[in-house]
Amino acid sequence: MASSLQNYSSSSAASSIIHHTLFLNCIPQRGLLHKKGLSFIVKAEKTSIAVSSHCQESFGRRQIVAAAAVAPWFLLLNQTPASFAAENKKGFLPVTDNKDAYEFLYPFGWQEVSIAGQDKVFKDVIEPLESVSVNLVPTSKQSIREFGTPQEIAETLIKKVLAPPTQKTKLVEATEHDVDGKSYYTFEFTAQAPNYTRHALSTITVANGKFYTLTTGANERRWDKMKDKLHTVIDSFKVKA
Repeated sequence: MASSLQNYSSSSAASSIIHHTLFLNCIPQRGLLHKKGLSFIVKAEKTSIAVSSHCQESFGRRQIVAAAAVAPWFLLLNQTPASFAAENKKGFLPVTDNKDAYEFLYPFGWQEVSIAGQDKVFKDVIEPLESVSVNLVPTSKQSIREFGTPQEIAETLIKKVLAPPTQKTKLVEATEHDVDGKSYYTFEFTAQAPNYTRHALSTITVANGKFYTLTTGANERRWDKMKDKLHTVIDSFKVKA
């Protein structure tokens, strides 16, 4: 292990090898009614010459008023999930990997690139530090909690996998949340190189015999502009068991 870490480089292939080794050995254990329609119905009722026209008219009006009051709520409650999803995806594109059972969103405009050792990578061609990657490592564990606390795992990954050992790293925050009964750890960190500092976010979970890691980030100088988008990427990551 010590030898592997000493020979670690920033290349993704080397990162993937270390990633695999670390997990095995190092990590702690839409309208229905319209105004025209309403006026037409009321007029039709007024022209009725039935003996009980007054009662019928009164009853008909009550029905119309009730329908008019209920319709907006009916429309709101019957909006399909897809319509809400479309709003949430504005400015983002979806990725669904049925083979490895995960999905996430990435900012519109980022391009997919192939990097050895990574399952998926999308990045901004102008701002190379703005990217998102997904890494998978086999594991016999059933839950992310079996590896340790959010802080423990975050520290290990940041120092030994997510940043070269020559960079100065700092864990900003590490938290845990559940989605559909599955535990996810999410953490924020910075990695300082001589010419730049990358501000990043990662989310990790265990399912389907795999340890999933999604990481996204940006240059520190663009963090305030990008952080909301990056949080959207992180929050969109879901694994299907």
